[in-house]
Amino acid sequence: MTKNQIFSRPLHRPSKPEGGLVSDRVADRILARIASGEWGLGHRLPGERQLAEEMAVSRVSVRAALQGLKTQGFLDAVQGGGTRVIASTSTMEPGLVELVRVNPENLHDLAEIRCNLEIWAARRAALNATDSHIDELAAILVAAEADMADAKHKTEHDLRFHLAVAKASGSGVYMHIVGYIRGILEETVAFHRYELFPTAEDDQSILAQHRAIFDGIRRRDPEAAAAAVQVHLGWVVQVLSDERERRRSETA
Repeated sequence: MTKNQIFSRPLHRPSKPEGGLVSDRVADRILARIASGEWGLGHRLPGERQLAEEMAVSRVSVRAALQGLKTQGFLDAVQGGGTRVIASTSTMEPGLVELVRVNPENLHDLAEIRCNLEIWAARRAALNATDSHIDELAAILVAAEADMADAKHKTEHDLRFHLAVAKASGSGVYMHIVGYIRGILEETVAFHRYELFPTAEDDQSILAQHRAIFDGIRRRDPEAAAAAVQVHLGWVVQVLSDERERRRSETA
C-alpha cells in the first residue's frame, strides 16, 4: 500500500441494512461491539440462535441484520458456516477521510489528536482494566510477536491492541469516539506499519512500546501507561512533523 493509494480511494457511506426496524437495531448492536474492539478483525461471531437469544429477537431479524452487514462489507461468511468480522474501508467517516486525502499534512494533526486521546485512555485503562482485559492485551502481544518473523498481520495486531486499550478504559464515550474514527484509524495504522515504519527494527521497537503500555496498565500505574503512549505515538507525531517541515521548506 502506498501513501497515494491511502488518500485516493473512493469514499462510500454505508447504507442501512434491510429487514425492518428490529434487524436495524440488531445490526447497530453488532456494530457497537465491533467498534468497541470486543469483536476485532477476524473474530467469529456467535451463531444466529445464540445472537437471537442474547438480543431477545427472532432468528429472522438476526439473519437480516447479518446479511445487511455482509453487504456493507463489515462481515463475511466463514467456510463451513458462521460469520466473521473483516476489515472494511466502508467504516470510515467520509468527511474526515476527505480532509486527510486532500491534504496529507493533516495526518500530523490526526496523529497528534490521537496521541492525546490515547494518553487519556491509557490512564483510564490502568485504573479500570479487568483481569479479562489484561489477558486480552497479553494475548495480542503474544500473537504479534509470533507473527513478527514473517511480518504478518501487522496492521491487525496493532489495531487490535489499541482497540483493546480503548475497551479496557471502561469509557463508553471513548469507545464511541474510537468507533467513529475506526476506519481511518485502520488506514493510518496500515500506512504507519508498512510505509512510515516498515523495517524489522521498527517492528521490534513498536512491540517494545506496546509492551511498555501494557506493563503500565497491568501494574495499575496510570502515569507509566500514559508516558508509554507518549513515547509510542509521539514517535509518529515527530516523524510526521519532520515531514511537514520538509514539505514547507521545499515550497518556501
